[in-house]
Amino acid sequence: MKKSAINIITIVSVISALLFLFGFGWVLNDQLIGSQGKVSVQKQVNTEDNLAKSTKQLQIAALGDSLTRGTGDPEGKGYIGYLTDELKQKTKKSILLSNSAIKGQTSSQLISQLKGAEIQRQLRDADIILLTIGGNDLFQGGEAITNLNATYMKKAEKPYLKNLNQIYKTIRSINKDATIFHVGLYNPFIDMEKSKFTSSIVRKWNFDSANLAANYKAVIYVPTFDLFELHVNDYLFSDKFHPNAAGYKLIGERVASLITFSEGEKK
Repeated sequence: MKKSAINIITIVSVISALLFLFGFGWVLNDQLIGSQGKVSVQKQVNTEDNLAKSTKQLQIAALGDSLTRGTGDPEGKGYIGYLTDELKQKTKKSILLSNSAIKGQTSSQLISQLKGAEIQRQLRDADIILLTIGGNDLFQGGEAITNLNATYMKKAEKPYLKNLNQIYKTIRSINKDATIFHVGLYNPFIDMEKSKFTSSIVRKWNFDSANLAANYKAVIYVPTFDLFELHVNDYLFSDKFHPNAAGYKLIGERVASLITFSEGEKK
């Protein structure tokens, strides 16, 4: 009788222990796995929110020299202002613009600027990147016109192309997907003496820059030479070097014509 009672007690104890262990394991499993499930859901919600936000906005980062700064436009819009006007007619997205261009900037100076944390943040967030660079390397703000010859051009172009390659490479390392629109050079001296010679230099400069751009994904070299080829003075500021409002409008419309939107993004 005592032996039977002991056996019963032992069996009950074992069953109780097993139930305890099962319950403890169930609770622990719920806390660990259930908690991980909640984190995963939260990450998914955040990703979806960010995606929804990004699809409603078009972020543009602009950098380079005085052309991107808009020097010469009395209204202060520059080609970027006219470009955004055009884009607003094409898309229902809100346009966010950051302009880090510096008047007089050369390609070597832009390389230094690209090391900054803020400009890297702007480039990283951008859907479209706008760039003007090279005019000051070639023309030196118009001062080089008296010395513009084949020897000078070769001496100026070699380091410029090396710098331009570094600029493209750096931008691509920061943002692998944004389309880069590099606005090419026009000839502001086309109505002056030796216009055929200066035009040939500008054309070669543009040609070599465009060839370099073709080596990189989604880098578009935008021609502007033809826009100013006829009646150049109608499109130049009083300094006879920078565009005026009409000249910038031509450039802005040219760039805008290259930017397209999907059906869901159109107005």
